[in-house]
Amino acid sequence: MTKAGEHAVVIGGTSGIGLATARRLVADGLKVTVAGRSERRIAAAREALAGKAEVASLDGADPQQAREFFRTLGAFDHLVLALGSGRGMGPFATLDLAEVRRGFEEKVWPHLSCAQAALATIRKDGSITFVAAVSAQMAAPGTVGLAAANGALSVVAPILAAELRPLRVNAVSPGVVDTAWWDFMDAEQRQAAFATFAGRTPVGRVGTPDDIAKAIAFLVADGFVSGHVLVCDGGLRLAA
Repeated sequence: MTKAGEHAVVIGGTSGIGLATARRLVADGLKVTVAGRSERRIAAAREALAGKAEVASLDGADPQQAREFFRTLGAFDHLVLALGSGRGMGPFATLDLAEVRRGFEEKVWPHLSCAQAALATIRKDGSITFVAAVSAQMAAPGTVGLAAANGALSVVAPILAAELRPLRVNAVSPGVVDTAWWDFMDAEQRQAAFATFAGRTPVGRVGTPDDIAKAIAFLVADGFVSGHVLVCDGGLRLAA
């Protein structure tokens, strides 16, 4: 169980699931540092967190930046990696594989780069939590690129848990969540898509960022959970 004052770092924490996680960990009494790569979102996160967390700029895909970030930060207890990418959607026969590569560059490499850079200063029995996605578990047509990236993180988490013990390494695999990830749709399209997903999901709705933040906070807090991929999708994968 986490103790008040433990220090959690949330990379990709300036919006959506990452920002909701930062808020929840602050509410749980942790010291929180948030980092992201978009200056616009960094400014918005700083305002949203109202001084309750430190907010910094970091391009997690740059190993040198990541090493310098953690060197400057110093000792800490928990790392949450919530960097996202929407690249790689579409039927495989016509899929631009360069987009799949860019999806890995935006999501997989930053997760691994930051996790590796953090090892010098994270508490030896602390935790790392990856944020993947349920595309890795659903086998849904048209999502092969997304599934490849999120599947990579889902596979890596238990391997790292075995290799880096007693450091705990887990992953959360969210389903459809109402975040800016869906901004490629206009408001009407988004509403229709969410209604369709809600109708297919056993709980009858799409997720909120805080739904996923609760799952992440659980993995951060429970010192007896390691090497686990926690699917938090409202049961959507059951309808695939």
